[in-house]
This record gives sequence, structure tokens and C-alpha cells, in this order.
Amino acid sequence: MAQIFSLHPQNPQPRLLRQAAMLLQNGGLAAVPTDSSYAVVARLDDKNAADALRRLRGLDERHHLTLLCRDLTEIGHFARVDNTQYRLLKAATPGPWTFILEATKEVPRRVSHPSRKTIGIRVPQHAVTLGLLEAVGAPLISTTLIPDGEDEPLNDAEQIESRYSHELAAILDSGGCPLQPTTVLDLTTSPVEIQRLGAGDPATLGLN
Repeated sequence: MAQIFSLHPQNPQPRLLRQAAMLLQNGGLAAVPTDSSYAVVARLDDKNAADALRRLRGLDERHHLTLLCRDLTEIGHFARVDNTQYRLLKAATPGPWTFILEATKEVPRRVSHPSRKTIGIRVPQHAVTLGLLEAVGAPLISTTLIPDGEDEPLNDAEQIESRYSHELAAILDSGGCPLQPTTVLDLTTSPVEIQRLGAGDPATLGLN
């Protein structure tokens, strides 16, 4: 059964974040609020949890999972970033963006795209999820919490509990969050390709 953590949206309680981090450490999945809807997360180094995450969403290995990172320094550890890409990342993070980048060897093969060797990476602008990342001390793999066969992400902790109580170890509840997905930018192409238009406005980054 999922454990519900009621957290302050701006100043989440460190004790509760540590408890949620421990559930992830023990192989569980967690539903977390972000600046672009709820996501389901697991530890990067936990193969069984990653497999469970894909099953919960009905995703195959060709679907990009996203690494939630704390900052630009952490991004540079898991993705190859040139100077041009770095300037764009610096302007856009934290925020509702997912960036497709070339994965480094620090990213397990099961997480990166099997043919392209790329990875989706983002730094969320949400105090609860950033606090959880700090408590874990490492990036988390994630995907938007959209029920299999549906189009809209879930945005209510009680609704998430009723549908996924047996699949999730934790649900972090800090109230509602936006229902828009992130804007996805493929930085491995020139010019940058907008793969999905969402909450982030490409014009603010000088992109059409």
C-alpha cells in the first residue's frame, strides 16, 4: 500500500522527504509533483524498479525515460554537453523542459534509448521534488504519470492512491500542480528540434 506524505509545497518537511527517499532506496516507486504534472520516479541504479516503472506506464524500451537532476553540474555527469547546449540549459533550468542529450557511460543502457544512446534530462522547478532529490542524493528516473491507454496525466493525490496504491510505495502530496507536460527539446540535432510543445515556451529561449 502506498504511503501518503503531506508536504508543504514551498518548504517541504525534511523528515518526510527522508522517509520517502528510504522507500525509494528499498526499491519502491513514488508519485511526485513537478512543475508540469505528477511523475512516477525510481532510483537510477535499481533495475527492478525501472522495470516496474515501465510496466506501470505500459512503456517499452524505446520510450525515453527522463532523469530528474538537481542542477546543471549533475546534468553534466550523465549527459555530454557542449558549450552551446550548456548556455541553453543554463537559461532554461530549472523549469518545465526535458532535454534530449547524448548519454554518458554513467547512464545504464536500460535507461538510455537503445539505438540512439540518448537520455531525457530535466531539472524541475518544484521544491518538493528537488527536496526529494537532495534526500536521495542522486538523480531519479521518471516518466509523466499518465495511465496506460489515456492521454491526460493524473494531478490529484487521492486519485493516484485509488488507482495505484498497490504499485506505488509513496505518494508525495503538496496540492495540485500544472497539468501541462514539459516541452521536449532534442539538443542532439542542429538546429534544436522541438519534439513536444508543452509548458515551456520555446520563444523564451530564442527558439521558433
